[in-house]
Amino acid sequence: MSADTTSLPGRARVEAGLDDLVRENRFTIAVVFPLMGAVLLVASREGLLGPLDFNPWLIIFGTLVMRLPLVAGLAPLVDRRAAAGLLLLTAYSYGIEYVGVLTGFPYGSFEYGVELGPMLLDTVPLGLPVFFFPLVVNAYLLCLLLLGPRTERALVRLPAVIAVVLLMDLVLDPGAVALTFWQYDPAGPYYGVPWSNYAGWVLSATVAVVTLDAAFDRSGLRERLRDCEFMLDDLVSFVVLWGLVNAYFGNLVPVALAGVLGAGLLATDRFDFDVRPSWPSVRG
Repeated sequence: MSADTTSLPGRARVEAGLDDLVRENRFTIAVVFPLMGAVLLVASREGLLGPLDFNPWLIIFGTLVMRLPLVAGLAPLVDRRAAAGLLLLTAYSYGIEYVGVLTGFPYGSFEYGVELGPMLLDTVPLGLPVFFFPLVVNAYLLCLLLLGPRTERALVRLPAVIAVVLLMDLVLDPGAVALTFWQYDPAGPYYGVPWSNYAGWVLSATVAVVTLDAAFDRSGLRERLRDCEFMLDDLVSFVVLWGLVNAYFGNLVPVALAGVLGAGLLATDRFDFDVRPSWPSVRG
């Protein structure tokens, strides 16, 4: 049951309402949406949806819904320092992507094959931070949970998070290439992805992880992560969506790596199917 939020100040009331919305719809957001998203993306790739093939507004809408647990989880922690860090990361994500599309540095030569929502300067998706930030934040949260007190040491924490970001991209990029979200020229040996892409991701992951680490209060992040049971549900969505997409296209290594991420989630004991809605029984 939702708590009474009428006596809370404005921001706290919005945050509490967002918590309730996510908590009451966890299974729909974390499982049903990515499951349907995988079906629609594959159907679009096969040309089965006609004018709705890769509809950019459907892509943005579905992505935003799946991001709700992460947004709700982080919202109470966004102070001026965190907001400044997120703005810096937004500028970096646009800048490095723009340079990457024009020059091929640092990811390798590529171009978008599908409009992922409105395009900034006809080059970079306007919603890029919505796609980029969760990779870093989910990796950071997962490492905090799995490694516990060891993450108090920066020499443990930062390399571990960077490694998980790279692991996530080893799942995401082959599926995105198979869907024609983007294509590399020349195509690389890893399901069409060149190794230069991952060299570029070492750079971008390092910049993003170090910025995130400096922007958010780690003790507050740990406390919120402890109290907010749905904060990693966006990673559940990632595993479901990209695991299924890669499975359809026969990308076995990315499927196995998605399974590794899923095993990490299971180890944190943060999500199980008890969050399914209770359906009324039908008796004859």
